Amino acid sequence: MTGGRRGLGRRFGWLWAAFAVSSYGTSLGFGAFSFIAVLVLHSGPAEVSALSAAGLAVGAVVAIPLGPWVEFRRKRSVMVAMDLTRFAALMSIPIAFALGLLSFVQLLVVSVVVAAAKIAFNAAGGAYLKALVPPADLLVANSRFESTTWTATVVGPPLGGAAIGMFGPVTTVVADAVSYLLSALGVRAIGGREPRPERAGGPRLRAGDLLEGWRAILAHRALRRLFCNTILCNGLLLATEPLLAVLLLGSLGFAPWQYGLAFALPCVGGLIGARLARRLVARFGQHKVMLAAGTLRACWPVGLAFVQPGVPGIVLVIVVQFGLVTCIGVFNPVLATYRLAHTDPGRVARTLSAWAVSSSATTAALTAVWGLLAAVTSPRAAIAIAGVLFLATPFLLPRRENAPRVAGEPAVSHP
Repeated sequence: MTGGRRGLGRRFGWLWAAFAVSSYGTSLGFGAFSFIAVLVLHSGPAEVSALSAAGLAVGAVVAIPLGPWVEFRRKRSVMVAMDLTRFAALMSIPIAFALGLLSFVQLLVVSVVVAAAKIAFNAAGGAYLKALVPPADLLVANSRFESTTWTATVVGPPLGGAAIGMFGPVTTVVADAVSYLLSALGVRAIGGREPRPERAGGPRLRAGDLLEGWRAILAHRALRRLFCNTILCNGLLLATEPLLAVLLLGSLGFAPWQYGLAFALPCVGGLIGARLARRLVARFGQHKVMLAAGTLRACWPVGLAFVQPGVPGIVLVIVVQFGLVTCIGVFNPVLATYRLAHTDPGRVARTLSAWAVSSSATTAALTAVWGLLAAVTSPRAAIAIAGVLFLATPFLLPRRENAPRVAGEPAVSHP
């Protein structure tokens, strides 16, 4: 944040830098697997959707025991390990491509590994952030992460599309892989001693540990509703992403750089939203901001069903995406802050892992269903149906402002 910037310390600075470099790498690789599947392996809509769905689904299953495993490990060590895992997995793709051995199966395996590692990394990162940053500064920290995400998304996809056009379809995968290596170095540079978490009942993983995250979510009324709302919204948005790639790159004839540009420019709205989130919460409160942003977010996706070829199509995608990501930019940091503030410190990793596993599994299921739906009807029709269903998601948002707070957890203040 600019004016009135709050300093959160050197250690947060390194954490933020590690997040930034991996975010830029991920943005450069935006849609890379779909590009490779369509342009190199000549896959159709059902196969592209199956790639996204299977990777998420199996990755979520693999990640289920990772939540309790992360909870009782030093979080920075886990984050470094997951970054290095993603680096190794992604680098296998350009190596196989150079040797003429790249296959759909390899893309699937890499997507599974990356999905599982992402869930474990985010669970460890959320728990580490809660321990590192005072409660009063959580929204500031989360807003900076959200701003960085959208800034990277503005820059990354058009550069990635240009790189693909100039150097080939696996170029951005290399950039994404290297970003995880640099992120691991940044996390290591944070320094300081992190105590190993203690656990009651011995070091062995118990069956109950696997479900503890879901218990924490479902026992909290507001978190339960936010959980249902966000996993459905994310699922519907991501289920249509491969279909949009097929529609825009295939039947509508968009060039890769046009595709990247149409999704990059609107991300300025996400940056604006993230920078406004703290001020809006200070003025209106967390609940009203989440309710308003979550409701407005639902109004935009149906517009993508009306995209046409040429300049009018690009303009429509940009307008729809700008409105959508502005609302998301406001909603996401407020949700992340609320979730951390209302989660027991000893359950953060398991709660975030359960949330991410559920989101990935839901997205996988919806992606598979929407891939079949697109095959039976058309990508445009499937996108339209998802947009209509999205209009109902605000009914899942919590309607009451007051919610139980974790015992002993201080309220998050917003100066």
